[in-house]
Amino acid sequence: MAKKVTKAELIDALHENSELGRKDIHFLIDSLFAEIKSALLDQKVVELRGFGTFEIRIRKGRKRARNPKTGEPVTVSDHGVAVFRAGRELKQEAWKIGANSEASSKAEQK
Repeated sequence: MAKKVTKAELIDALHENSELGRKDIHFLIDSLFAEIKSALLDQKVVELRGFGTFEIRIRKGRKRARNPKTGEPVTVSDHGVAVFRAGRELKQEAWKIGANSEASSKAEQK
């Protein structure tokens, strides 16, 4: 299972690599997320070249759905969902992770 990285850990990593204070970095990160959220809620697409694209897509509703907790039938109306699509550079680097782990596991088996 992959290890999670929290916002606090990101702030610490950025603080170590810059001369900015933790409060300034925290403010910048919060502001960035707020701007992305605001743009998405205004139904805009947020494109970060080399990283990926955030957007809101509309999912169709269903008349016959089921509440997973209770098993009770419910209706679900059309609704928006946040979607992230990885950019080309991120996809290419992520692709290598699977290949590297397969090669190392094969080497360990021998």
